[in-house]
Amino acid sequence: MNRCILRRRPIRILAVLASGLGLVLALGAAASRDALADTHVAAGARAAAGGTWGFAREVAAALNTGGFAEVNSVSCASAGNCSAGGYYLASSGPTQGFVVNETNGTWGTAHQVAAALNAGGIAAVSSVSCGAAGNCSAGGHYTDSSGFSHAFVVSATNGTWGTAHQVAAALNTGGDAQIYSVSCAAAGNCIAGGYYTSSSGHSQAFVVNETNGTWGTAQEIAAALNKGGFAKIFSVSCASAGNCSAGGFYTPRFAHSQAVAVNETSGTWGTAQEVAAALNAGGFAEVNAVSCASAGNCSAGGDYTDSSGNAQAFGVSARNGAWGAAEEIPGSGTLNKGGDVRIDSVSCASAGNCSAGGHYLSSSGHGQGFVANETNGTWGSLQKVAVALNTGRFAGIDSVSCGSAGNCSAGGFYTSSSGRVLAFVANETNGTWGPVQEVAAALNAGGSAAIESVSCASAGHCSAGGYLTDSSGRLQAFVVGET
Repeated sequence: MNRCILRRRPIRILAVLASGLGLVLALGAAASRDALADTHVAAGARAAAGGTWGFAREVAAALNTGGFAEVNSVSCASAGNCSAGGYYLASSGPTQGFVVNETNGTWGTAHQVAAALNAGGIAAVSSVSCGAAGNCSAGGHYTDSSGFSHAFVVSATNGTWGTAHQVAAALNTGGDAQIYSVSCAAAGNCIAGGYYTSSSGHSQAFVVNETNGTWGTAQEIAAALNKGGFAKIFSVSCASAGNCSAGGFYTPRFAHSQAVAVNETSGTWGTAQEVAAALNAGGFAEVNAVSCASAGNCSAGGDYTDSSGNAQAFGVSARNGAWGAAEEIPGSGTLNKGGDVRIDSVSCASAGNCSAGGHYLSSSGHGQGFVANETNGTWGSLQKVAVALNTGRFAGIDSVSCGSAGNCSAGGFYTSSSGRVLAFVANETNGTWGPVQEVAAALNAGGSAAIESVSCASAGHCSAGGYLTDSSGRLQAFVVGET
């Protein structure tokens, strides 16, 4: 199978059912993460830059009777008005997807979605996006009674979540589909992207549009390019209704992959375009994250392999709908002595002004987090983060979000010398990244926590979510806010 497919971080819920909590936590700490700056700040204290991150709180605890839950995605439409989604494990065995709303700064009660569909007992919300306060959409996957996986979407109107329903059913004849990413430009106007499997067992990339509250027919992407039979959309972003972009990968032949981007203009999806081919001498590349600041003006990030087989990070931008040449992020080759670097998240506040986060490996094989800024269309060098804190030598950034140009927040994890995995956030203020702040310290009695998703409604007003372990070693979903 294509190496890029294997390198993609798995949905943790699939691993837990096969391997148990202990192994899953180990995978979570070795799959894709990194951290930021050098100052430890206690939860609830003020960091040197940006707003004040408050105390973390568990969500879905009442549902999580099986002791395994996580927030996979957070989205904020305005300050204090957000939604989050993820999964929990019931004591009776099934895992269920959940959503939870924040209204005027107060998080409500989490509730399950897709239970009626989830006859096979494995479901999760992968992505949430809010077009306006209380008006959001989410997507993920569930299993039917035969154990086949299907993609689903579910939408909220005025704070009330509706009924989940399957998408890409006609395409998914091979019985394996999932939504990775959802983006809403306005209430009821969203897109979702992921993959499905054909009857021949090949995965194909797809997108599906929600228009005025109604989800349409899923559309295959990159079919003409995908000669090797494996393609997926990992990230979607909408600047306005009907003007979006998506990114992922396709295989021109078996065991090789190319990064791909595709644009939607005025409601019509165009032809998928390979990006980073000139860089991708080693034959494996993918777009992991896309962000659009305005219609046709987007940036994307991912990784490719050089002629030595080492993974390097790249950025690529679209201006007025035309994708330019991908470029290696400065410092990628210099810092990445271990040969494995990737961008996991990109956020653009305005055209050409973005931030990205991810991880790289040192020559000794230790993982380290980084951020990189794009300013007026030019990417700056990778900046190491959480170096002094990361004494356990494995860290990563999973998510970045920008409230305005030069004012962003990032979240991920780092490891202490005792092997504890700790969740952190860091703020960028006026273009300068500040020190790391640990969050959920009081709740993380079990010593394993991470931020999976960050969303900023405006500069200094953000929310984040992820997972932590309590004193009984149970995995709990949590959220934390910045004001």
